[in-house]
Amino acid sequence: MIDSKHQIGLSLVELMIAMAISSFLILGITQIYIDNQRHSLFQQNQSNNLDSGRFAALLLDQYLGKAGYRRNPSISYEQAFPERAAGGGCMAFSTGSSVTGLDPTEGTGLCLRYQPQVSGDLDCQGAANKASFNQAFPPLASDSLIILAFKYEADTSTEPQNGRLLCKSLNATNPQFIEQLNGIADMRLEFGIGNADAFSKDVTTYTAQADWSSASGTIRSVRYSLLMTGRSGQRDTNDQPKVFTDWLALAPAATRTRLQNGDNRRIYQVVVGSQSIRNLMP
Repeated sequence: MIDSKHQIGLSLVELMIAMAISSFLILGITQIYIDNQRHSLFQQNQSNNLDSGRFAALLLDQYLGKAGYRRNPSISYEQAFPERAAGGGCMAFSTGSSVTGLDPTEGTGLCLRYQPQVSGDLDCQGAANKASFNQAFPPLASDSLIILAFKYEADTSTEPQNGRLLCKSLNATNPQFIEQLNGIADMRLEFGIGNADAFSKDVTTYTAQADWSSASGTIRSVRYSLLMTGRSGQRDTNDQPKVFTDWLALAPAATRTRLQNGDNRRIYQVVVGSQSIRNLMP
């Protein structure tokens, strides 16, 4: 006859072994969860950077593509775009030019102008132009030109993701910069300059926006670079990614200090683009 006392429950040793195995399983599952969560946050932040970068490139390319547009191609470029004195945060437009620099006191940015394509053409602030077309190639007054100023406003605290791209219409009664996009840690602009020959349509050199003046020559192309970023604490280590160190290597001392102070293990994405100015390039 079998003694039933020895057939009931688990021994203490068996219970300890079971608990040890369960602990290892729980630790493994927890680590997998943490890794997946960290990977998901990384992908989400990088996706946000990519989406913001695409929108920024789309916005800049859209308006740079409009710069220099003439409703009536039979009129000369000089007639369509007369000389305009500096004002409203923009440097002076020379005769025939459709892009100029933002006033150095305003920071990084540019100004551009174009004729409205349709009646009530909207600017970057959503305001309708006063021109109304009832024929294919109507005469247009110089004050019907749409003139826009784009400006990058950096965040001066330790939150570089709050950097913004702003735009204002100089056609407005009370022009004010309005935010178009944020999430920009830094921005650079370069202007492609051609030679003085009016019949030559090429770019011989690129000049940083801060170094450009009307004496430098007509702007025939614009090249932009944006450093996109999101919230802090998204990298596993304090080691700075190559995309960030490469950007810092070309940044002025003040900008380098600002970005390094605000790094705090953020994720970065660089967006670059180049746009030729209508009628000034092939």
